[in-house]
Amino acid sequence: MRKQWWAAAAVLTVAVVAAGLVWFKPWALWVDETVNEALPTGSAAPPSRTPSAAPSVPTTSPAAPTTVAQGTFTSHEHTTTGTVKLIRLSDGSHTVRLENLDTSNGPDLRVWLTDAPVKEGKAGWHVFDDGTYVSLGKLKGNKGDQNYAVPADVDLSGLTSVTIWCDRFDVSFGAAPLA
Repeated sequence: MRKQWWAAAAVLTVAVVAAGLVWFKPWALWVDETVNEALPTGSAAPPSRTPSAAPSVPTTSPAAPTTVAQGTFTSHEHTTTGTVKLIRLSDGSHTVRLENLDTSNGPDLRVWLTDAPVKEGKAGWHVFDDGTYVSLGKLKGNKGDQNYAVPADVDLSGLTSVTIWCDRFDVSFGAAPLA
């Protein structure tokens, strides 16, 4: 009976450790993923041409990408540095650009546009899922420059911050106000 108890305890211990490793992914804290994307320019429509007509010359050049708002990251659960820019592209679409991002890697990290104020310290760790937020997708890498397209139907007027959000543990790694 005692051998069976020890065997059952050993199996249970291995199962708990394996589940913990899968859930927490502690190795991600030591693995960096660097992404260096160029700023997108937008997809301006090409000039229309008719087969028999001479090539048309556009009368105006497309507008250059414009920074609408920007901010600097404040660290929360993990040290996070870099800047965030909300950029209007030449075609009128918007993108969130993370520049010189440096944060810890982690499980299930997302980039969110939110209406929450950025607070320093523990007071800011859990506020971003309390109100309105739009997930722009999974964080592509924990270091570097990267772009996240803002869906065309998103009303940007009330969204005032960007957070690197750990969806697994409902906590902000870092956030930046957009001003």
